[in-house]
Amino acid sequence: MNDTIKKHPRIDVADALRGFAVLAIILLHSIEHFNFYSFPDTSGQSQWLNFTDKAIWDGLFFAFGGKAYAIFATLFGFSFFIQHDNQRLRGNDFRLRFCWRLVILFIIGNLNAAFFTGEILVMYALVGFVLVLTCRLKTKVVMTLAAICLLQPVCIYQIIRALYSPDYEIMRLNWGEHWSITNEMQTYGDFWGTVKANLWSGQLFSLGWAWDNGRIFQTAGLFMTGMLIGRQGWFKVNNLNRWGRVLPIALICFFPLKGIVTMLPDYVANPNLLTPMKILLTSLANLCFMLILVCGVLFGFYRTHGVSKALRALIPYGKLSMTNYVTQGIIGSALFYHWGLFLRLGITASVFVGVAIFIVQYIFCRIWVGKHNHGPLEYIWKKATWI
Repeated sequence: MNDTIKKHPRIDVADALRGFAVLAIILLHSIEHFNFYSFPDTSGQSQWLNFTDKAIWDGLFFAFGGKAYAIFATLFGFSFFIQHDNQRLRGNDFRLRFCWRLVILFIIGNLNAAFFTGEILVMYALVGFVLVLTCRLKTKVVMTLAAICLLQPVCIYQIIRALYSPDYEIMRLNWGEHWSITNEMQTYGDFWGTVKANLWSGQLFSLGWAWDNGRIFQTAGLFMTGMLIGRQGWFKVNNLNRWGRVLPIALICFFPLKGIVTMLPDYVANPNLLTPMKILLTSLANLCFMLILVCGVLFGFYRTHGVSKALRALIPYGKLSMTNYVTQGIIGSALFYHWGLFLRLGITASVFVGVAIFIVQYIFCRIWVGKHNHGPLEYIWKKATWI
């Protein structure tokens, strides 16, 4: 059989989901000023502008905070399955090659981290080895491991300890010093000083924040979930009924979880119990809402003509998701950090900056995919993988 036949076809809805996730990430990063949080004094601005600032901030974080990243992580696991299974169909073992691919991703992530302290590719490169360790396991075993990771085992341990040991204290690592160093460089530093601070203190803070907020285990669980989605063919149109069963469960679970998270501080005074409970329940609530978003995209893509047309327009943007993700950090730091234009914009103006970045990137993507099969960074990553 010809090698061109021995492969999974590219799934357009996955690219549409990638495009959707990266667009949401750009909007969030823009209103955060790319982890800088440098906002002008708003005491003298109009009430209407104060309202739009709060509405945009709360609305975007409610819809996409912790969810867009989760979609992106799930698709990372899905992409691994496609690559691994394509090589399996050819009689090749992709596991060691993927380990090398993660090393390359670590390098690309550090390129991004030099500009943007909140990037996630370095963490993906470190956590991604879980896919190599689990890809040959039975589906039920992988499902169990993914569920354990998504249920935040560290948080459950801390909750149990805090319930039975009143004197128990959560081990807290001091990441504040690293945040202070990077924030000072973002505020006053030159380009090379900012790069140096971002690559060391910025990454230590970013990874520390991810650990403290349950992102490490959640990412591992989402990676395995994406791999299982690929293994079971859940993104294919003939499996849309499965998502029809997921949607009501996610809806039923999300609202109580979100409500409990909001109420917890009023009923739990012990910070060593409150903190892990909030992390666990927030993680699960975000997971449910992420599934709602995925279901919406899938049903819109396959069942609703008007929505499908809009989502299909995101396919070129999704095909260049890594290029778009890395370049948005470079552009954002050049706009907001001291070494660049050092813009001081309110939240309402900042979201329009995010839209402008998306438009510029989208135009580039449409032109690029007309002439190339892979984006610039995607091509480099692919070629370097097979060195």
